[in-house]
Parts: sequence; structure tokens; C-alpha cells
Amino acid sequence: MESAASIAQGTAEQSLDERRQMSDAHVAELSVVLPSFNEAKNIPILIELLDKALAGVAWEAIVVDDNSPDGTTEVARSIAQSDPRVRVIRRIGRRSLSGACIEGILSSSAPFVAVMDADLQHDETLLPKMLAAIRQDDTDLVVASRKVEGGTVGEGLSAVRAWGSNIANGLAQKLLNVTLSDPMSGFFMVRREKAEEIAPKLSPMGFKVLLDLVSSAGGTLKIKELPFTFRERQHGESKLDTLVTLDYFGLLLAKYFGDIVSVRFLMFGLVGLSGLVVHLVALRIFLLGGMEFNLAQTAASFVAMTSNFFLNNQLTYRDRRLRGFKALIGLLTFYAVCSVGVLANVGVANLIYAGPSYWWFAGTAGAIMGAVWNYAASSALTWRKS
Repeated sequence: MESAASIAQGTAEQSLDERRQMSDAHVAELSVVLPSFNEAKNIPILIELLDKALAGVAWEAIVVDDNSPDGTTEVARSIAQSDPRVRVIRRIGRRSLSGACIEGILSSSAPFVAVMDADLQHDETLLPKMLAAIRQDDTDLVVASRKVEGGTVGEGLSAVRAWGSNIANGLAQKLLNVTLSDPMSGFFMVRREKAEEIAPKLSPMGFKVLLDLVSSAGGTLKIKELPFTFRERQHGESKLDTLVTLDYFGLLLAKYFGDIVSVRFLMFGLVGLSGLVVHLVALRIFLLGGMEFNLAQTAASFVAMTSNFFLNNQLTYRDRRLRGFKALIGLLTFYAVCSVGVLANVGVANLIYAGPSYWWFAGTAGAIMGAVWNYAASSALTWRKS
């Protein structure tokens, strides 16, 4: 008669085998990273579409949600409870598309990782073709392109956004020597080991991780492009606003100058340039209104600081964006930390000002001197990490 010990041992071995079989069944060859913000309605639909498109493929979906107020995280987790192929990463206080993509890629252990939007505008039926292409040894990156023969923007982009996308593509190709036909695409598949190598060079800010990935690789990636049609969004609203233009130029400049300075610093600088324009316009208006120069320069400085605060809050520090009462406190803090810069601004401008014809030169010099204080002070105090 079989002993209790041998029965227990057999049961343990059987349980171990079952766990190994379950584990083997869930080892993914492909991870699909889905950066999301307010996509609660789209996530269930997309998971079903992935299930159909990737039949016969060992895959997993990694939903990287930037703490969506519409309950995207909860919806994704409810799916994950019954489908082990779905994983969820909830990010707090660090909202950005590129950052979400990077975290999703680095959380994968699959040999291949795809990145696609969660808004259903990317054609999931292209994934098997992309996987077949990247399985070949001569391919590190497969890009779904709207610009190669057979690809089109379809109904997914308005005429204005399509025009802007074409300009952005051209700038990327000329400034960074990127040979991709569609460097603005957000739909691609990459060998994870290659992405791991390049990851330390990538910026967690912004929204064009593909451009960052290719330019940071310095021509070392073997790339293939496949045509696809950009579909129209079904639910929710586009997350791209007009301020991402500055964000994009910041990325281009950072890469063009070899990442000597951070994208955030360049964003702050671009906002500062817009503030200079605001400053000069306000100064001219105040002077024409009969205001004495020192007073006009001071008032113009605060007008420019207010403009800079709200632009920086929306763009430069969008991952630490201040809202409601915190935004008011942040504005007051921004005034306070930049007050020394204002004093320097007015002092230098007053030394240079020699008469009405030199108003623009004096104003510019003062504004530049005042801006020296702004970046470090605001990063440390106004938009400090919580």
C-alpha cells in the first residue's frame, strides 16, 4: 500500500508540473504596450481585438495608465483578473506618453515588444506581419508607416494635423538624419534587448518615443516599414494639444545637440522665449500708455512670468501639473522664487536704457538676466517632485 509520504510527494510533483505548464503557457513571445489616459471604453474592445489578431501567438498586453480619472486602471485590472495575459501599470505623478511607453517596454521579459495607442486608431491586424518581420535576424525595429506605399492617414487625422505631421516628419528627417518615412508614428515593434540598450538615452517626456528611439540609436537599428491606415478614434478625445508643438521642438533640439541638455530644460527655454515676446509686447503697451520705464519694466516682467507659469504648467511640467488651489499656490511660489530675477531684470535694463529708441534692447537684456534664476528655482520649489 502506498504510504502517505509518497502520495504527498506525488501530489507535490504533480502540482509543480501543473504550475510549470501554466507558467510555460503564459510565457509571452510578444508584449503589446498600451500607454493610456482616459481609455476606459477602448481597453476592453482593444483586448478582444488583440485576442483575435494574435491567435496562435504567445502574447501579453501591458496597460500603462497615467492614473486616468475615468477608471481606465480599474477596467484593465478587472480584465486581468480573468485573463493572465493582461497586466496593468498605474503611474502616479508622472504623466507622459513617452515615459509610459518606456516603462512598459522595460517591464516586459518578452523578446519582442510592440507599442500601440489604446484609442483603436492603430490597426491591430498588422501585428502578426510585424512579428513575422522582426523574427528575422536582419530586423531590429518594424514601424507601421502611414507614408510608405499602401499606407495612409485615413480618417484618423484632420487636415490641419496631417499638415503638421508632414512638417514634423520633414524636420526630423533633415535635422536628425532620420531615414524613416514616418518618424512620427506611434505604432512599432522592437527587439526588447535593443530597446534595453537604448533606454538610458531616452527622454521620459514628450509623446514621440519612436523618433527618440531611432535618433538615440545613432543608425545602429535595422529597420523595416510596413504600410498601415490610421483609423478614426471611436471613443474619448485626442490627448494631443497645440502645446505639444513646443514639446516636439524641444525633443528635436535635444537630439540635435546630442542630449547636452535635457528636454525639460529646452522646453523651459522655449517657453522662456515665448515669455520674452510677451514681455516686450507688454512693455511697449505700458510705455505707450505713459508709464515710467522702471514701473513698466516691472509690470511687463510679471505679465511674462504669469504667461510662463501657465505654459510651463501645461507643457514643461505636464507630468507634475498643478491644478486647482495648488496651481494658485504654485503661481505665487513662482512669483516668489523669481523675484530675485525680477530685481536683476529691472536693474540691468535700467543700466542699459538710454532713451525711448533703446526700449527693446534694454527690455531684452533685463529679461534674459532675470531668466537665469527661473529654471533651477521653479524645478526645486514650484514643481518639485512630491
